[in-house]
Amino acid sequence: MSGKADPRPAGDGSTSRTRLERGRSALGPALELVHTGRAPTRAVLTAELGVTRATAGAVAAELEALGLIRVDARPAAAAGSQGRPSHKLAVADEGPVALAAQVHADGFRAALVGLGGRIVATTPGCEVVDADPAKVLASVVTAGAELLRGTGRRCVGAGLAVPSAVAEPEGLALNPLHLAWPAGAPVRDIFAEQVRAAGIEGPAFAANDVNLAALAEHRHGAGRGARDLLCVATGHRGVGGALVLDGRLHRGSSGLALEVGHLTVHPEGRPCHCGSRGCLDVETDPLAFLTEAGRQPGPEVSLLQQSIDLVRHHYDDPGVRAATDVLIDRLGLGLAGLVNILNPDRIILGGLHRTLLDADPGRLRAVVADRSLWGQSGGVPILPCTLDHNSLVGAAELAWQPVLDDPLGALG
Repeated sequence: MSGKADPRPAGDGSTSRTRLERGRSALGPALELVHTGRAPTRAVLTAELGVTRATAGAVAAELEALGLIRVDARPAAAAGSQGRPSHKLAVADEGPVALAAQVHADGFRAALVGLGGRIVATTPGCEVVDADPAKVLASVVTAGAELLRGTGRRCVGAGLAVPSAVAEPEGLALNPLHLAWPAGAPVRDIFAEQVRAAGIEGPAFAANDVNLAALAEHRHGAGRGARDLLCVATGHRGVGGALVLDGRLHRGSSGLALEVGHLTVHPEGRPCHCGSRGCLDVETDPLAFLTEAGRQPGPEVSLLQQSIDLVRHHYDDPGVRAATDVLIDRLGLGLAGLVNILNPDRIILGGLHRTLLDADPGRLRAVVADRSLWGQSGGVPILPCTLDHNSLVGAAELAWQPVLDDPLGALG
């Protein structure tokens, strides 16, 4: 807490110290409540933290002093309401940011992301990915550093999203199949080195892109409020999955959990990079859709964008509709298996899968219900992801986490 003098009599010192200690321990939980939109007012913050109104006020004031939130001390009362209205809380408009970076099969991009998952600025997407991860990460960090200089914001750290399982604790990209990077590339260390070389302060992190998309959607998007959230999404190539349990990303024993792309959904199907056949990864990704629809991929835009555009704008074409049905059926089969194993309370879909859901939500939900034990007993909500650039937002969440855990320690 701040070092302002306490106006109470000296004899009340023990009470003051108790409130001070309680307020310090509540800073992180309070910031997370505002960050995720669960505490829009000081009254809600007081109730959620289980503290006195005075302690909640002191906590909010300290977070405001750190430049993290803003407190509206004189909000207008709602029409017909009685009593004194509570102060409104929101993330600071000009507060610190995290540098977020994403690399995928069709390019890379950097962004600055503030609290609340708000994207402050982004670089144009680059469409060339070098086979040397050090060159790519140097380029994306340089682009992010230029954004920071342009805004003059304080940076709390950096996060990187990659289309590969990232092993912990080493931070190795084990299978960057669609990037032509060497298996086991130490992406976290390379990224951290480039961040330091660019003069950017704060820790650096790296994780799988779909894991980070799920984290972002759980905190700020379609997954908010879910306890056991399953996310399945196409990248620009391939398919990934992630699970959020009780608000925390489930990583497994070494960061490799939920490699759903290698569930078999068509035993006689296409050869997969993993050595098997008919995996979700090669049966329901953008290239699979274009192939199923009899379309030759073009160089103009990414495979992901080509496949999405084809569904959205040419769904009345019999070949496109037939390809959509085939991919929905195979996706539904994979989701049903995951429902049987994981029993999630919500499923969210991203990338091309989101577009397939939009095209025929009834068909997909029927396949999942028909092929899953728990689906038949009531159904699992299947929703589209709602955040733009959710992997970038999730990468920023990695950098924000130390601040959410201990705001004063990280920034004070």
